[in-house]
Amino acid sequence: MQALRLVLLYAHLIGFAVLLGGGVTQYLSGKFRINPAMLWGSVIQLVTGALLAAPLRGGGDKEPDPIKLVVKAVIGILIFIMVFVPRKRTSVAKGHFLAIVGMTLLNAAVAVFWP
Repeated sequence: MQALRLVLLYAHLIGFAVLLGGGVTQYLSGKFRINPAMLWGSVIQLVTGALLAAPLRGGGDKEPDPIKLVVKAVIGILIFIMVFVPRKRTSVAKGHFLAIVGMTLLNAAVAVFWP
């Protein structure tokens, strides 16, 4: 079970890297649009995040705070919606784009700094 959790955690981190990397790449190009990397990164984050949280509901000392899981899930769903809806547009508003990147960083901060 531990090996499965580690594989899911690794995939979750890859999803974060793909989402953030896609966003930074688009930002540096000067064109604020949703690229496929951002879409796939958000999907990977949602799926692996749900799979990581699901088996932990059995109790025990290492069980994460349910409120933390809900906060991370809400942020992840909002990121996915903000990426999925305008994915076919040629450009998105700068504020919308920066909000996606900011929420991605916020989601990582919640994971790291919330005990």
